[in-house]
Amino acid sequence: MVYKSPSQRIFSIVNVTFLSLLSIACILPMVHILAVAFSGKAAANANLVNFWPIDFTVDAFRKTFQNRNFVSSMGISVFRTLLGTLIFLVLLMITSYPLSKEQRVFKGRSLYIWYFVITMLFSGGLIPSYILILKLGLNNTIWALVLPGAVDVFSLILMLNFFRNIPKELEEASHIDGASHFTTLFRVYLPLSLPAIATLALFTMVGHWNSWFDGMIYNTKSENYPLATLLQTIIVQQDFSKITMDPKALADISNRTVKAAQIFIGALPILLVYPFLQKYFVKGVILGAVKE
Repeated sequence: MVYKSPSQRIFSIVNVTFLSLLSIACILPMVHILAVAFSGKAAANANLVNFWPIDFTVDAFRKTFQNRNFVSSMGISVFRTLLGTLIFLVLLMITSYPLSKEQRVFKGRSLYIWYFVITMLFSGGLIPSYILILKLGLNNTIWALVLPGAVDVFSLILMLNFFRNIPKELEEASHIDGASHFTTLFRVYLPLSLPAIATLALFTMVGHWNSWFDGMIYNTKSENYPLATLLQTIIVQQDFSKITMDPKALADISNRTVKAAQIFIGALPILLVYPFLQKYFVKGVILGAVKE
């Protein structure tokens, strides 16, 4: 058993207490949202619900899934997240692998890296980006949501630094056995890079799922909205014209319970994905921290 001084024990107690309170503070808002979603109309409208449902009912969830726009937007968000993450990972792998080589192995490496880095410092801005998407004919398509951010330079730098930490002897042994660069990448580097890949994939999935602004400016038709854009329009802007529910169907439930149900459903997919990637996450968050 490791001996701890009184000051270390006090620090541990304070640290655990603080982190516990912080965790509770993060969880309670979601518990409140869920309680409101399962509560009856009168209790929700009277603001009587705290952390436990009153007059328990699932009507808000049932009515939400009967909303064609909501279901369609959720499908668009799922497809966008999967497609955007796949494109991001493919481009990230095939770009960061050659850039992780030394200058003597890959001539012009520094030039290519500066080509990417300069995009982190300067950008065309919102209006030129919108005009570009418009001229390419990508507006009102899924490609307007996944292509502009397909290559994240910050993730690229982290990934190439992670590759540089992998022992060179493994690559040399692979080449001696006759493997090509693609075989070395997919058979040697990728299996060893699962923590980094899982972490960056999680960040990308969360970014795509929660992104609402690009869905609003690149889509002129509400039926093409991803879920985050639809929720922003309904909940923040209070624009209920995007809801296709029959007004008579909303007579027995509260708008507040419907909003709560939609918010919870919108957050649920990422909450379900995170546990599967959590074992890689702690190790992956320190990727690229050793070498420059």
